[in-house]
Amino acid sequence: MAGPSLRPHVHWAQRHRELFLRVDLSDVRNPDITITDNVLHFRAQGHGAKGDNIYEFEIEFLEPVEPKPVCRMTQRQLNITVQKKESNWWERLTKQEKRPLFLAPDFDRWLDESDAEMELKEKEEEKINKMKIESRVPKDPFKHLKKGYLIMYNLVQFLGFSWIFVNMTVRLFILGKGNLEIHLFSKMLGFLCLTDSFYDTFHTISDMMYFCQTLALMEIMNSLIGLVRSPLIPSVVQVVFGRNFVLFVILGTLEEMQSKPVVFFIFYFWSITELFRYPYYMLSCIGIEWKPLTWLRYTVWIPLYPLGGLAEAVCIVQSIPIFSETGKFSLGLPNPLNVTIQFPFVLQIYLIALFLGIFVNFRHLYKQRKHHLGPKKRKMK
Repeated sequence: MAGPSLRPHVHWAQRHRELFLRVDLSDVRNPDITITDNVLHFRAQGHGAKGDNIYEFEIEFLEPVEPKPVCRMTQRQLNITVQKKESNWWERLTKQEKRPLFLAPDFDRWLDESDAEMELKEKEEEKINKMKIESRVPKDPFKHLKKGYLIMYNLVQFLGFSWIFVNMTVRLFILGKGNLEIHLFSKMLGFLCLTDSFYDTFHTISDMMYFCQTLALMEIMNSLIGLVRSPLIPSVVQVVFGRNFVLFVILGTLEEMQSKPVVFFIFYFWSITELFRYPYYMLSCIGIEWKPLTWLRYTVWIPLYPLGGLAEAVCIVQSIPIFSETGKFSLGLPNPLNVTIQFPFVLQIYLIALFLGIFVNFRHLYKQRKHHLGPKKRKMK
């Protein structure tokens, strides 16, 4: 059976528009805080001067206040902010002249009337200065045009990669299922048929992938001219020396590579990542943040980015023997030693740069995730 309720220590301070109450209770549970008829009623269970118990008190304010207090709990205390109905300075907190024993001034926040007026004046001056600075900033006459362009760009890219993802997913299940039914009596053959359904991925999807990745070059231009705030180097690494190198140089020039199953995984990982990135940027252009989409945009890349990089590396490794045999892109120099720069050697160097690029972009994306989903972001909310 619970013992009698006790009064906690309460410290108070004021400003012209607000009252601040600090209740010295830790580990507060089940707080019940209301204001009726200008009286604040408090009841909660927590750890105070008399140990863990139920604490309660009432304060009848000197002048009218708003009936909706704002409460913020920490592990050590509970803070209550009450808005005054009229902006003025009170000579005391309670209607009764004698101060209750449990109530004391909060010297950490205490200001006298002149100091509070000075603080209020400083805030007003700061607000006026901010408005003056904003008024000096020249308005961008092309602001709406730029925003419309970014919305359309992200929308087109989202639709393009959505088409790629849906098309590949449907074909995977339809072709895979059909081939497995034909070879119902052989699990081994069934697996091979499922793999064989990948062979025409490039011929079916490449046109749309060419379009999307060529359009992605605009991201570098957008960053270069300051249209978006994304850093330039990660964009160049990912678009030019990453995806477009694999797509146009490796897959686009070697017919032998176009029927490899690895093409399916490369295109699939790319498309899934962009399904969340482009809608996120599109909504950001109009000032909308959808929390599930934000979480997906800064989380899905964690497994997909390394897997996509691994698929690109496998593609390059598989292409090296073909380039060695055909001699394509190898460069013979006119010199006495008859030195030839072999393109397979360039690809081996590129493999090292690929993993370094993955590391650089991984760090960049991790910092972005920490900024958008980290503790500081949640605390501000």
